[in-house]
Amino acid sequence: MRKDNQLLVITHLSQLITLVTGFGSLLLPLVLWLTQKEKVYQMDTHGKNIINFQLSLIVYCLICIPLILLFGLGLLGFVILGVISVVFPIVNAIRASRGEAPTYPLSLNFIS
Repeated sequence: MRKDNQLLVITHLSQLITLVTGFGSLLLPLVLWLTQKEKVYQMDTHGKNIINFQLSLIVYCLICIPLILLFGLGLLGFVILGVISVVFPIVNAIRASRGEAPTYPLSLNFIS
């Protein structure tokens, strides 16, 4: 196994592809994780955290949809999720460049 912090940073930042294309925040990190988890040191840990975070965002977005009818709380939820989905991949990319473990808030554990 090789240590490749640059690829870990790219994997975290690949979640931001949605800002450009409108989709792919789950697909691109999933492909990078599945193809590199046996080759790059700590890719398995980082990849699982990213996939869990992206799946959690999908679940929270689905929860926000009916909450729109309840005093517009769903709209506030979408704004908060949007900020979180941009800020934390950048923060964790910086952590990955330093060799630190990623931490994503409100992340449910789908893949352990």
